[in-house]
Amino acid sequence: MPLADAPPWTSFRTIGDLLAHAVEHRPCAGVRYPSADDPGASVFQSYPALLSEASRLLSGLRACGLRPRDNVVLLLEQPDDYVPALWACVLGGFVPCPLRPQGADTSRWIEQLRHVDDLLERPLWLTTKGLRDDLPPAPDLADLSVRCLEELSAAAPESAYHRAERDDTALLMLTSGSTGHPKAVRLSHSNLLAALPAKAERLGTTARDTTLNWISFDHISAIEMHLLPMSVGATQLQVAPETVLGDPLRLLQLSHAHRVTLTFTPNFLFAQINRSLDRQDDDLTLDLSPLRRVISGGEATVCATVRALLDRLAPFGLDRGVVTPGFGMTETCAGSVFSLDFPDADEGQEFASLGHAVAGLEMRVVGDDEEPLPDGEVGELHVRGPMVFGGYLNNEEATRAAFAPGGWFRTGDRGRLDAGRLTLVGRSKDSIIVNGVNYFSHDLETVLERLDGVEKSCVAAFPIRPPGSDTEQLAIVFSPRLLLRGEADDTAADESEAELYRLLVAIRSSTVLHWGFRPSLILPLPASAIPKTSLGKIQRSQLRKRLESGEFAEAEANVAELITRQLGGYTPPASDAEATLAEIYAEMFDADPAEISATASFFDLGGTSLDILRLKSHVEQAFGVSDVPVVQILRAPTVRALAARFGRSDHPEGAEGPQDTAAYDPLVPLQLSGDKTPLFCVHPGVGEVLVFVNLAKYFVNERPFYALRARGFGAGEDYFSTFDEMVDCYVRAIRAEQPAGPYAVAGYSYGGIVAFEIAKALEAQGERVDFVGIFNLPPHVQDRMHELDFVEGAVNLAFFLSLVTKEQAAELPGLLRDGLTRREQLEYLIDIAPRRRLTELDLDVEKFGAWVDLAQSLVRLGTTYEPSGDVRSLSVFYAIPLRGTKEDWLNHQLRAWDDFAREE
Repeated sequence: MPLADAPPWTSFRTIGDLLAHAVEHRPCAGVRYPSADDPGASVFQSYPALLSEASRLLSGLRACGLRPRDNVVLLLEQPDDYVPALWACVLGGFVPCPLRPQGADTSRWIEQLRHVDDLLERPLWLTTKGLRDDLPPAPDLADLSVRCLEELSAAAPESAYHRAERDDTALLMLTSGSTGHPKAVRLSHSNLLAALPAKAERLGTTARDTTLNWISFDHISAIEMHLLPMSVGATQLQVAPETVLGDPLRLLQLSHAHRVTLTFTPNFLFAQINRSLDRQDDDLTLDLSPLRRVISGGEATVCATVRALLDRLAPFGLDRGVVTPGFGMTETCAGSVFSLDFPDADEGQEFASLGHAVAGLEMRVVGDDEEPLPDGEVGELHVRGPMVFGGYLNNEEATRAAFAPGGWFRTGDRGRLDAGRLTLVGRSKDSIIVNGVNYFSHDLETVLERLDGVEKSCVAAFPIRPPGSDTEQLAIVFSPRLLLRGEADDTAADESEAELYRLLVAIRSSTVLHWGFRPSLILPLPASAIPKTSLGKIQRSQLRKRLESGEFAEAEANVAELITRQLGGYTPPASDAEATLAEIYAEMFDADPAEISATASFFDLGGTSLDILRLKSHVEQAFGVSDVPVVQILRAPTVRALAARFGRSDHPEGAEGPQDTAAYDPLVPLQLSGDKTPLFCVHPGVGEVLVFVNLAKYFVNERPFYALRARGFGAGEDYFSTFDEMVDCYVRAIRAEQPAGPYAVAGYSYGGIVAFEIAKALEAQGERVDFVGIFNLPPHVQDRMHELDFVEGAVNLAFFLSLVTKEQAAELPGLLRDGLTRREQLEYLIDIAPRRRLTELDLDVEKFGAWVDLAQSLVRLGTTYEPSGDVRSLSVFYAIPLRGTKEDWLNHQLRAWDDFAREE
């Protein structure tokens, strides 16, 4: 960059000056937003064009009544929404707070929305129409002040920009607290303006660079990877996280296509790229020689993992010194310590050291008395400097606790300094970093304590890192109320073991549903073996030390043997096909292939509904087949059974072909252990049963769980012609599996009326039905069924499969009916659907159309349905409805079932 264009840092007062300087001195540079489908395609927005778009949005925000220093939550997903919105706030003197939507756990999402709204003192929530419609319909969220980009950005551009003071808050970043409620880190203009030149100097960043960011903007590293290139007038790529996380090689392809020189990635992505390269059959065409810095942060950099990556990519021109381990926190404006001599400086080490602090940042390591320690001794890392934040918003207690006397920030990390070079060895805070994301122990422990069979205040979640692991892993230690004690009574011992195994599965499933990944270790211990302070607080660090020292090795071996017994023992693969599938299962569950028994069920190993779709893709790729029916995996979930479907000549059973030519059978067994009354659950109106996969796990060792799948998915299968035919078919299938009662049946949505009729039929045959479950469906459905013509049905299915938003689902029927043919209607829905979601579901126009036809066949049966008669009892489960209030739905729709049960 020419000296005349160098940013005049000393004259900058706010980060708004960064954009103004880039507009004036680097008008041809800007932001590229690459296509999700084509690495080489992108939409370019110059810095002047960015200023223009932000100015139009600023005008709309001011029309909402916003004033300088007002807080604005940026509830957005796509980079091309975040970037202009961020700058509109900066130019107006508003304080932006990026937040990424969370949808996995509605109750937790509602709680977070409430907390953020209160913490930020009723901010404006800036989002998109689609995301606004996806906000959970909780009554106390109705008062959120929500505005949409689409409604504001068309305003005339604003040219009068607010001039903030250097010490004004420029940005709020949310960071999790030990209670699970986020704290808001206040970063001032002066913090950011001190951090940027220090980073640029250390990393050698200039206007000649092209940077790439794929981290979501609710993480400080994404803010860093946006402001840093702008500060020197460089062009930057901003990519949606899913683009890279869905295909790790896309990072390399984007770097090649756009001649990227600087990017950022946590260690876990290096490991994923290595695994993707292992599976890559085609020759890659890459030129990675322009890459000069890949910052590695967010978690420990594993030397062996990165060296393997460097070796693999050396033929593509990647420099061996490209990876730059770094350290930073939200509270330090992201990266503030960098190592420029990796890997040579870390020869023989498992983890990379982190190098030296940037100009202006001081570091010290202190003991328990918070006095500085000599070089080489391990203690807690403290930092201070102009890039370190001033405190948390509206949380004086947390702010006081964060700082030691003299303005030193307590990072919570443990490490040592050697001649100013930082090496971290652990953390003093109760958190776990998995794949670069910080999770707090208390959050999960609160969920697991609610499970039946878990002793209260005897659950500990903490990180472990087995030798050779690419990222930290989660260990859960708990005390069960019923411990296996080796009773003399073999029956009692068997029941105790089965109950303990059920609890292990429940803990694993709850963790997956809550945090999205599996624990590496779940270890039951007596309460006396879990160390606590005199105040009753579990000492997680002591537990980890005892675990890693081998003190619990016997208990670990015992639980591993228990799990193996419960899975039916270990049976080695007997063919190449079985060995291939064992390797696929092992990769998916992060296990050793030698530990995968040929007879263990995919679901018992921990497979979820989304895992089934991943398994389907892996199987098709490994065996060179296409369109493996999901039902094959559901009905043949073990390595042996699934291998038999592919008819390899080396398989002893000599099965023929992957196609499913068996006669239609509606029953899909999802869980077969336990001796209580089996539960039969009927499909919703889309006919498929994947919705039951996760639910079935909670019945392990309690009762078998079967799902009933509609007829018509298989080749040559006719749809049911009448409602009575469907009910009769399902009753015969249930009685073939369970000849005599008592029976337990349930139905989700549309399946509720089917379950009711099944129960009536069983009672008419003289059988006892002890449980009839109706999941969120009223008894009178004819009106709704008549509404669902082909267009409504197609849109309804698209919404059910998350191909369209709730807002789109409301608008699309009118649009699709406007002169489009049936084929054009289907094509339109597929064209607007997210590519990644279509890939997950393996959907194209033909498959989606066939699914719509099947769903419509069930709708036609429902148009003739009118409930009559009764059963002994009904249990009706209700959820928040799509329309209207929960109270109206419960009292005026669902309570109509009272007329069809003889008991309350």
